[in-house]
Amino acid sequence: MSSTTTVPVFWRSIGQRLTILLAGIAAVLAILSWWMITSFAREAAERTQDNVLVASATTIAEALRSEQGTILLELPYSAFAMLDAIGEDRVFYRVAAGAQTLTGYEDLIPPSNPERPGDVAVGTIDYRGDQLRTVTVMRTVLADQNPVPVLVTVAQTRTGVQAIGSGLSQTAAVLSVALFILAVGLGTFAAGNALQPLNSFAQAVTRRGPSDLRPLRRKVPDELSPLLVALNRLMERLGQSIRRSEEFIAEAAHRVRTPLATVRAQAELALHTVEKDEEKQMLRRIIRAVDESSRSASQLLDHATVSFRADALAQEVVDLADLAEKVTDGLAPTAEMKDITLTLDADGPASVRGDAILLESALRNVVDNSVKYSPAETQITVTLAPADNAHWRLTVRDEGRGFSDASLPELTARFKRGTNVDQIVGSGLGLTIAEDVLVAHGGHLKLSTPDDGAGACVSLILPAA
Repeated sequence: MSSTTTVPVFWRSIGQRLTILLAGIAAVLAILSWWMITSFAREAAERTQDNVLVASATTIAEALRSEQGTILLELPYSAFAMLDAIGEDRVFYRVAAGAQTLTGYEDLIPPSNPERPGDVAVGTIDYRGDQLRTVTVMRTVLADQNPVPVLVTVAQTRTGVQAIGSGLSQTAAVLSVALFILAVGLGTFAAGNALQPLNSFAQAVTRRGPSDLRPLRRKVPDELSPLLVALNRLMERLGQSIRRSEEFIAEAAHRVRTPLATVRAQAELALHTVEKDEEKQMLRRIIRAVDESSRSASQLLDHATVSFRADALAQEVVDLADLAEKVTDGLAPTAEMKDITLTLDADGPASVRGDAILLESALRNVVDNSVKYSPAETQITVTLAPADNAHWRLTVRDEGRGFSDASLPELTARFKRGTNVDQIVGSGLGLTIAEDVLVAHGGHLKLSTPDDGAGACVSLILPAA
């Protein structure tokens, strides 16, 4: 049994993960700032009310006086006027000498009284259905030379303070939301900016070709250095593995061709000595199989050479006219054996930049295919001409059986052959090698059927030097 773990979508993207984490931090900070501002605002409003109440009570206490042993009080207007600054709250007061209420509300009993003159007692009580904030101060008044402690209590409802606190709390909430939105925006920008080196690193890897295994030489942040080192080591090991595979194929092709040539020679000698038709047919089948194996080994070697040299492509100036002449001269004896006329029409010089060995291998495979599939007493023409102002075109045209229209898109794939090859020996690598070489040089291979419908036309298009 196997189990799969479902990964949340936001964990699949580092950018989204950073953005969400930063947004979470911003939300916590916004809530914390709102709570702090609200708490400080309420505390400040309460402290302001307490200070005003203390000032009012002190003003009343200072207005106390004694005449003929009687304690008198004229309530100063300023004592209550200053309480209007807090809001339209109701104000209550009580002035008491001992247990006797001199003026004010007799049932206004503060939660605590100051212990000595000059002290202030502050508290909160429920009075007549409202919550009051009370302040009590003590003053000693001489009556008939006797000190009489007088308590002055001033109380005020808390509606105004609560309104001020609620207003400041709403303002703090708006500011916190704005701060959160700003923080999320900045967090998104910061996450994208922090991931920019990683994106640049990924683009540098993406721009590389499939066979480019050179070490990456880039300045990266310290956090990406282990990834860079690991990737370079992986590419080095992969390159070594590919080189070993290519060397093995090349060595195997070399070692296979020699014994195959020996077997073919012995089979041809035996063919001339036997008399029975059955034995001759058997030897011809052996010779055909040896030819097919030998050709496949040769083209495998060419393909391995192309793969190996394409990784470190030479950048020398190559004259396509000279190259075409060399290839046609080399394959002319093979063409003459089938009474095929091989001609070259080249307007040189035609300079391109690349690897001469690979370019020669590509053209040789194309011309060799034409010789192989063309019937006797026909003509093969190799033409070199400008394709446009920036490219050269090498065209190989024959008068053979041509391409099967249904298989044209697949003919450049490895080991793919047309549907009309019959019993002709082949491996299906010739056009693959040619196309790989041209792509490595920035060119392309074009397969077409001539306008008159006879034969095949293969064009090798390369950028001019």
